[in-house]
Amino acid sequence: MPSLRQIGASCAALGLFFAPLPSADAFGPPPRPQVLLTAEAHLLAEFDRFAALSDGTVGVAVQDLQTGEVQSRNGDTLFPMASAYKVAVAGRILSLVDGGSLKLDDRLALDPALASEGGIAWMFSRPGATLPVSQLLDLMLTRSDNNATDVLVARAGGPKAVSDFVAGLGIHGLRVDSDTAHLLYRAMGINPQSGTFQQNAGAARRADPMIQRRDVRDLPNMDFMLDPRDTATPLAMNQLLVAYESGKALKPESTQLLFTIMGHCQTGKLRLSGMLPPGTPVAHKTGSLNGVGNDVGIIGLPDGRRFAITVFVMKDSRGHVSRDQIMAQAARAAYDYFLFAPKRRVALNKLNVHV
Repeated sequence: MPSLRQIGASCAALGLFFAPLPSADAFGPPPRPQVLLTAEAHLLAEFDRFAALSDGTVGVAVQDLQTGEVQSRNGDTLFPMASAYKVAVAGRILSLVDGGSLKLDDRLALDPALASEGGIAWMFSRPGATLPVSQLLDLMLTRSDNNATDVLVARAGGPKAVSDFVAGLGIHGLRVDSDTAHLLYRAMGINPQSGTFQQNAGAARRADPMIQRRDVRDLPNMDFMLDPRDTATPLAMNQLLVAYESGKALKPESTQLLFTIMGHCQTGKLRLSGMLPPGTPVAHKTGSLNGVGNDVGIIGLPDGRRFAITVFVMKDSRGHVSRDQIMAQAARAAYDYFLFAPKRRVALNKLNVHV
């Protein structure tokens, strides 16, 4: 006869045999399919590869506007927006148009106190000069005209009103604290209390040779780079673009106008568009300062799908040529990644994997 010990061992073995198998959750989530991992890993490796062209910091965020898929590098890092902040200004102005308190053909006065450098600055010396809102929007977005921008910032209710507009969309990580003239003051490292921009900037350059040296050598002002004012994360800027594209922020006609104007951007032709196939639709806005290069926008694919992209570069001392290359390569890597997304999904479906 079997001993009591043998009987006990047999019962234990039968108990294990008939016990329910542990659920999959007991071992953690199942591994992600190798096909998807390979595509994502390749994209992120590409981001790392071209980021090495800079001796500063590179941030990239991309989002498929159809599926919502997001990929990023330094996506939660704050970067100076430079002129990319004008995308937020345009949204605030168009929201006023949507609300009926402003019309596109309303003419705004060119107050000499708002004049800075370049663009239409010369027009501010003409007493009584005005321009319609529609033309100011076009100058701001297609030519990055700082003077047109600051007229619109004033009409928008000031920087805080622009920031509040963005926050009202549920977007965090993007703040507007200055008009362009005062943003440039901080980038130069000066804090004038009175006088025109031309007077203050000229005096500062004469008094501090470092300001002129930074301009000539395209070097960053590190104190400015660490300032949280007028900054955004790549992910937050993409969220603003998506809010526009989805119709969450503006009426359809205002959304269409915004992207139509951005589609005619005259600056940064070697940035997001630099390596894309000829004829690729790109609606974008650039931003540039010493040591800073940015480009943000929406890119179209041949089948009609689109994706949002933000590329920020800061603390860079290698110059605008390498910064432009970084933005161009980022756009091309994302373009190829999203272009072949349907083929990835077919491969995953063959593996009976749903993503």
